[in-house]
Amino acid sequence: MSKLLRLGFCIPSSTNSSVKRISIMAAHLDGRSSNNGPTFKVPVRNKVLTLDTMNPHIKTMEYAVRGPIVARAGEIDEELKRGVKKPFSDVVPVNIGDCHAVGQKPVTFLRQVVALCTYPELLNSDMFPEDAKTRARAFLDSCKGGSIGSYSDSSGVPIVRKHISEYITRRDGGIPCDKHNVFVSTGASDGIKTILKILQTGESGKRRAGVMIPIPQYPLYSATLAEYDSYQINYYLDEENNWGLDINELRRSLDEARSRCLPRAICVINPGNPTGQVLTRENIQNVIKFAREENLFILADEVYQDNIYAAGAEFHSFKKVLYEMGPEYSEHQELASFMSTSKGYMGECGYRGGYCEVVNLDPDVYSQLMKSISAKLCPSVSGQVAMDVVVNPPRPDEPSYNLFLKEKNKTLGDLKNKATMVTELFNSIEGMQCNEVSGAMYSFPRVSIPPKAIQAAKDDGKTPDSFFCFQLLEETGICVVPGSGFGQRDGTHHFRMTILPPVEKIREVLEKFEKFHINFLSKYK
Repeated sequence: MSKLLRLGFCIPSSTNSSVKRISIMAAHLDGRSSNNGPTFKVPVRNKVLTLDTMNPHIKTMEYAVRGPIVARAGEIDEELKRGVKKPFSDVVPVNIGDCHAVGQKPVTFLRQVVALCTYPELLNSDMFPEDAKTRARAFLDSCKGGSIGSYSDSSGVPIVRKHISEYITRRDGGIPCDKHNVFVSTGASDGIKTILKILQTGESGKRRAGVMIPIPQYPLYSATLAEYDSYQINYYLDEENNWGLDINELRRSLDEARSRCLPRAICVINPGNPTGQVLTRENIQNVIKFAREENLFILADEVYQDNIYAAGAEFHSFKKVLYEMGPEYSEHQELASFMSTSKGYMGECGYRGGYCEVVNLDPDVYSQLMKSISAKLCPSVSGQVAMDVVVNPPRPDEPSYNLFLKEKNKTLGDLKNKATMVTELFNSIEGMQCNEVSGAMYSFPRVSIPPKAIQAAKDDGKTPDSFFCFQLLEETGICVVPGSGFGQRDGTHHFRMTILPPVEKIREVLEKFEKFHINFLSKYK
């Protein structure tokens, strides 16, 4: 009976058949024979999944935006809530482009339409403007069962794809967009991963797919290529030329990679993340010519197309430039471009709304792409509502237009002011250099780290920029991302900081940073 107790069984006072069965099982587990059959031993099995047996490509993935420094920031935040004393009162998360998390206000009209679609009974209320109700009714009429709780088509609710194609046509000055070339995705990231997936060769070693990505880059690309066991072909942006894209550098990186993989595609982020540059039309033309010459598929990450701040800067879509270059390019060059509800003036990261437009895709490949998408059933339908509002906003003759325009201009105006503030302050600090934040939502300043600090970082098992960023976090509560998480030239050190917090908070962050940096240089001089 003691064996049974050690196994954790509760034995009732009256013996019955169930207790007898438990006793027999216990005897078997103990390795002794019983009166009811032969003795056997339960085999000891290892876990199916261990670090040694799991998919090795997952282990090589890294995503710096949510890396160790962010985990530490979360711990510090919890410590502050428990009353632990720190030299600051709160953690400022300027590590990620999560607009609403740091105080950006949602667009009223977008939230109204989402609310109406989520709870259609509100359509009977007089609390909502008629143009919001009109869009909600149209969206629900395009949903199965008139509900956003139903699955949509795998490529998206039909009315959303229609409105996206109309938006692209307007954006590109009348160059047509076929709605059948558009699919809605769960954020732009999902669309990017979908296209990268179909670009794989299914082979390894020198026969695996190679994909050109900018350095610095958004870590989604390096993480996805690692997951898919693709070869990452780094091309470096020119920091001395405001993070410009140099065609000679593209050729160098491609030529060096040919012996290691089958180059298949080039990714371009415009406006840039983390670097904040905006490509000129000439830059884009040169990339398209290069891709055509080298038979490369183009992935154009254009999620920041509304975020243009610098005087003279202008957003040019790859699709528009491609078509304006004539039939040699417009009828042949393969292109996928991406957009999201998470950035721009909307900042609706949590809805996970996005889309992809494909151009000049082989019809048979298009069929396989649709099959691949269908395996995921459908993107978030709430996110599709949000995207529908982004591409079909209030018109000048509608009641919500004035408020919508006011909110949009306020958000983009504040971002422009903060881009200037951040650039000017970083450039005024000893040992700092920051290119103009021309677009997107980030600064990517270069910081000079003294040799003693580099040695201290080595002793601590960190890269110099990580060491700098951890010290910044521990002393000020400011959470930024080390440049090594995005890639950078050897011997240089950077960090990425968003420009998203409110103007007053950004001022506070910059003042704290300046004091920290002066003390850091003094400590390690």
